[in-house]
Amino acid sequence: MNPNISRRKFIGTTALAIGMPTIIPGSALGKNGAVAPSNRIVMGGIGIGPRGREVLNCFLAQPDVQFVAIADVQESRREIVRRLANRKYGNEDCYKCRDMMEILGRDDIDAVQITTGDHWHALGIIRASKAGKDIYAEKPCSMTIRETQELSDAVKLHGRVFQAGTQRRNVDNFRFAAELARSGRLGKIHTVHASILRLVPDLAPLPGEPEPDPAVIDWDAWLGPAALRPYNQKYVEGRWRGHYAFHGGAGLPEWGAHTLDLCQWAANADGTTPIEFESKGDTLIEGRYASGVKLVMRLAGFKGEGDWVVPGTCPVRFEGEEGWVETADFGKIAASHPSLLEGVPAKEISGTNPIKHVRDFLDCIKSRGAPAANEVVTRNGHIACHAAAIGWQLGRKVRFDPATEKFIDDEQANKMCSTPRRAPWTA
Repeated sequence: MNPNISRRKFIGTTALAIGMPTIIPGSALGKNGAVAPSNRIVMGGIGIGPRGREVLNCFLAQPDVQFVAIADVQESRREIVRRLANRKYGNEDCYKCRDMMEILGRDDIDAVQITTGDHWHALGIIRASKAGKDIYAEKPCSMTIRETQELSDAVKLHGRVFQAGTQRRNVDNFRFAAELARSGRLGKIHTVHASILRLVPDLAPLPGEPEPDPAVIDWDAWLGPAALRPYNQKYVEGRWRGHYAFHGGAGLPEWGAHTLDLCQWAANADGTTPIEFESKGDTLIEGRYASGVKLVMRLAGFKGEGDWVVPGTCPVRFEGEEGWVETADFGKIAASHPSLLEGVPAKEISGTNPIKHVRDFLDCIKSRGAPAANEVVTRNGHIACHAAAIGWQLGRKVRFDPATEKFIDDEQANKMCSTPRRAPWTA
């Protein structure tokens, strides 16, 4: 036997030669509700924790997805995901590893889900783009303005389908509110409101603890491009928020990646950013677009605060010369007049539910179209978040040029647009 001929090919060829019937299971032909292998999207996962598993369950629910591998620097998390996938498919085939490059190097994988900590998102997206994979990545997708530019450029250069995890773009009540604003029924839009969390200064590093076995938790790889610092268990348990090395933009992009993104959409500003930002304390930043539309980024809690009308996380409000609309995560919508709510979605879906966002991504992989939260949308929305945060950190009004993506006559602000990556974790 020629050693270059696989066992499967040898048996098939022999069967044809001697007249044996070839039996092909119906599932391989797409019968009985199954999807034929030629139409399946084979996926791998990179860094899948609690939120990542919510997203993964949406992928696993799709009949045209086959999830085959997980890379994570924590053994406990990669084992949970391996068992989850194997339970879904009734086998033991899901592969697990520490290094994302093992997954990105596989020719059989079409797309990846990247749900690492924030500080790994951009580099993971860049590496996946170079490896020819389509990408669904949780937000915020970047730590700085420069990282945002790099990931967007990489996706475009390598012709990838990219979806940021800003799933509210595909949640019915948010879509209804944004499209109401864009339709002109509110009149000319003059103000858009995005809820944010309280802005906080950088927390001091946690005290060092003995590092675990790398096979259990690979701390050096967990840090990756971030500056070296002593291990502490709380970081890997999710307590990295508030530490600027892992939580960019004073924490503003974590919420703003959703709410400012929706304001960009409602204001017909997906292709640009505001041209100025002015912070007014730790709970309010005001911005202005070249069109004259005002952006208000303000505090909101789980039950609503201030003059928020609709309860729920991530509220947004769009105001025009002839009316306003507001909505939030619990699915409720309020407007200045009942007639504006004609055709409002009957079913209320949580704003945290990514099921339609996942489906949008998969459909675009097949069509090679642009998903709702593609790299252009993500670039401008994320840059706006980072620019607003820089203004808050500097404690003064800043002016920004959307064309050059730089601050105007502000060397100090422009220096804050990037941070070096630690070797060897570079793009």
